[in-house]
Amino acid sequence: MTIAYIAVFTLSLLLPPSYLFYVEKSRREHWLFGLFVCVSITNLGYLLLSVSQTVRFALFSNKLAYLGQVLVLLCMLKIISKLCGVIWPKWASILLICIAAAMFGLVCTTGYLDWYYRSVTLSHANGASMLVKEYGPLHPLYLIYVLGCFVAMLSVIVRAFRKRSGGAVKLAGLMLVVVLGNIGMWIVEKFIPLNFEFLSISYLMSEFVFFFVHILLQDYVRIADLPAVPAQPQVKSSVIFVDSAERANRVETILAGLPENTTLTARQMDVLEGILDGKSRKEIAADLHLSENTVKMHTSSLFKVLGVSSREEIFAMLQD
Repeated sequence: MTIAYIAVFTLSLLLPPSYLFYVEKSRREHWLFGLFVCVSITNLGYLLLSVSQTVRFALFSNKLAYLGQVLVLLCMLKIISKLCGVIWPKWASILLICIAAAMFGLVCTTGYLDWYYRSVTLSHANGASMLVKEYGPLHPLYLIYVLGCFVAMLSVIVRAFRKRSGGAVKLAGLMLVVVLGNIGMWIVEKFIPLNFEFLSISYLMSEFVFFFVHILLQDYVRIADLPAVPAQPQVKSSVIFVDSAERANRVETILAGLPENTTLTARQMDVLEGILDGKSRKEIAADLHLSENTVKMHTSSLFKVLGVSSREEIFAMLQD
């Protein structure tokens, strides 16, 4: 069992640096990085608990695992909310953090008060140590916290389904699988005696899903995220001088004609800006440090999204 905990902990340690390496600083999500760190803390707690030789060290390891767990649920809720387009007011986020801190504080009473655990003993099975616990009167509060987090996640997902937006529904469906998987694993561990904390694997799988989704979405730009640009006086002319308007205003004009919730990838945006600047494919490739064939591919996908077949039609969109 200890070997399995070592493997899971090692994998969880790889995700935080991988995230920092692959994701641009401007596109990093603090809650997602927090999730990676908290899962690592949780798995470290499980690992230390499995090698504990004394009750005191086992209790310390158990508290470490709980510290990660209470924050993992909070991070998952915030991440799912962001992916599903739900924005929490600042006071609500602060309240959630306070509740999570209170739950961890309750766990920390173990060994001093009988509120959370009445008694604990250390046992050994299958090459690993584990705590045998008798729950105290306030232990149900943690169960309520866990259920509350899961209910909040499901509520956010249901709200995303009601939007009936193609992208929102797909993301909500994926998030639903993640949440139900964690709920199922949590229920199994609560009602079926096991000698291994399978939640460690469940959390790790959730991390990989969130990481994968974030990598896919980081190249997308929503029209609503573009900074507002003051309207520029329009000049009537049969010849379009692209440099006569600011780049942001030109790009906003093009994107304003897209269907609702339609997005462009970062590369498509780069190619669009190059085209609007009157650059050739070769010049765009040099600017982006890409091959001409790659730029050609991005140009084709850009034309498809914009519903045009040539650069001239893109310039025509500026006149509409």
